[in-house]
Amino acid sequence: MHVLFVCNGNVCRSAIAERLAVAIAAELGPAAPGARTLSAESAGTRALVGFPMEPVAAEVVRGLGGDPSGFVARRLRTELIERADLVLAMSESVRDEVVRLVPEAAPRTFTLPEAHRIVWLTGARTVREMAAGRDNVRPGGESISDPVGLRREAFERVGEEIAEALLQVIPALHAGGWSEVA
Repeated sequence: MHVLFVCNGNVCRSAIAERLAVAIAAELGPAAPGARTLSAESAGTRALVGFPMEPVAAEVVRGLGGDPSGFVARRLRTELIERADLVLAMSESVRDEVVRLVPEAAPRTFTLPEAHRIVWLTGARTVREMAAGRDNVRPGGESISDPVGLRREAFERVGEEIAEALLQVIPALHAGGWSEVA
């Protein structure tokens, strides 16, 4: 399964999510012998192309068990959306931008908090089940705040919020065998 994380600048939220998702998936191991694994990448709608991860964000990633090394920000492109089995945006406006760029990606595009809530409330284990559960789960709290320009505590809070969501979503998808929308 290939997951694309999207935010605005691609140096904080989506970068943190990308690196934590990879770390969580590595801890879980293969879903089954010979099964697909999880891969992840990230991009920004207004990316600071070529920039490394924001230094405090990188420290947060390390503190949560991820590896920020080698990260380079990039701009969101339609090809990135098209190849993703699941797109997790950090805000509703970013989610809407993804769907505007690639309308057929709507069933596999969520905000990270939305995906977290759907998995938690419905027990969804596949992207298809997440899409079906979207209609049964009342919206609320669909965005993760952007910590850029804020104090270290804001970055830590964002990192913890992302980690909490991913620790629900990634194991659920692992249990579903990393199935994607077919």
